Amino acid sequence: MTTTPRVRAPELPQNYPWLNTDRPLSLQQLKGRVVILDFWTYCCINCVHVLPTLKYLEQKYKDSLTVIGVHSAKFENEKEVENIRQAILRYDIEHPVLVDSGFRVWQSYAVRAWPTLMVIDPQGYVIGYVAGEGNRDALDELIGKLIQQHKDAGTINFQELSLSLEKQRKPLVTPLAFPGKVLASQDCLFIADSGHHRLVISTLDGKVLHIIGTGTPGLTDGSFTEAQFFAPQGMALDAENQILYVADTENHALRQIDLQNQTVATIAGTGEQSHNIHPHSGAGLQTALNSPWDLQRVENHLFIAMAGPHQIWEMQLDTGMIGTYAGTGREFCIDGDLTESAFAQPSGITTDGEELFVADSEISSIRAVGLGENAKVRTVCGSGELFGFGDKDAQGLDVRLQHCLGVEYAGGFLWVADSYNHKIKRVDAKTGICLSVLGDGVAGLQDGVGEETRFSEPAGLSVLGSYLYIADTNNHAIRRVELDTLRVKTLEFPGVCAPDVCVPV
Repeated sequence: MTTTPRVRAPELPQNYPWLNTDRPLSLQQLKGRVVILDFWTYCCINCVHVLPTLKYLEQKYKDSLTVIGVHSAKFENEKEVENIRQAILRYDIEHPVLVDSGFRVWQSYAVRAWPTLMVIDPQGYVIGYVAGEGNRDALDELIGKLIQQHKDAGTINFQELSLSLEKQRKPLVTPLAFPGKVLASQDCLFIADSGHHRLVISTLDGKVLHIIGTGTPGLTDGSFTEAQFFAPQGMALDAENQILYVADTENHALRQIDLQNQTVATIAGTGEQSHNIHPHSGAGLQTALNSPWDLQRVENHLFIAMAGPHQIWEMQLDTGMIGTYAGTGREFCIDGDLTESAFAQPSGITTDGEELFVADSEISSIRAVGLGENAKVRTVCGSGELFGFGDKDAQGLDVRLQHCLGVEYAGGFLWVADSYNHKIKRVDAKTGICLSVLGDGVAGLQDGVGEETRFSEPAGLSVLGSYLYIADTNNHAIRRVELDTLRVKTLEFPGVCAPDVCVPV
């Protein structure tokens, strides 16, 4: 925690968009309360990691602390107010959010990094800040002292702030909520119903077979109806043994689903987030993980796109050992040896059997990671730069993507969920030539053929035979594409409903 000389906090703009409140808030109105300004952007995994800390502090000091999210967008897509509203719903954010158009507030507070938490005392002065994550105890201690000091001085305002939340104004009652990933097998679809904290298994035409999880966030093993997840994402299937592996992202855990016995077990992670970004390894259940986002099984090895520490991990399924496979932990793009390589929030993973292919979201690039002896890392396409994003079909380093979250290998090509461009692109895995094939670049829900279709932040892909299945995240939908004709259809799941709306049949 960095303390600063008491400086009068710059006032917040009243004419910018505000979310999770029915009116703009001013520091003058909040005088007598401790205020935390959370400078964030919704693509950033570190910003997402700060949200549980803020929720803890908000609940502990709800009568004297106000948290305001200041959304200062990195990507062009994140500047759209509706997309920020969707992120608020996705991450269950319950404090006001100011849309910081043009980085005005960011600049007035001299912020340099996402996330940054700025602490303002009850008299309206900035007294300290902290950048990054993992600072709950320091913030808790500082806020407690501030409240006691101002209580003694009679300058504290003990009154809970009443807010009009987005989830109250427009409740999300869709059957699926922000599905992050989808996996197609010979007999069924596995859907990570991330926003509902559960998994849905259906036939390929949408008939529901199983719903796994209670629908409320938690880390509980047991039967399909007892188990709990927290925003699950990627999956990998061992069809022979009828085992489904799940990246239980916000539980920082890997789960194993026994499809035959209909049980769920945790196989890696402690349930607590690891803050160790240095390469390391250990026994699965004794090793803390950090936001595992996607999975790829290669024989008895489970490879993990570990978004939190910007690394690729490997779990040996026969021994239960887990550890870093590639990546130093530095958020960057470095090709070469596995031990010297660097990634930037890897969020999708697939394989052709010789290499792993990774959707490296924060640098908007597709990376390849070798398997076997003398393995190397290379960049297939994309600039490899943190701010080198856009929407451009080309080859190799000239390609421009925007925060790609999903990748799937099939027949020599990589299908890429170019999430923030609302497109599906096809990349030649060897040459790096990239071509847009689905979506016109505008967020929407529109079936049809090729580039006349529309998606909204698609994030998960799975190919089965002549079909491509897409987790169309912000549309709360699963889309199916005929690869021969590029015709897109939105699937329906009549046996699925939101957990708090009805009982599934």
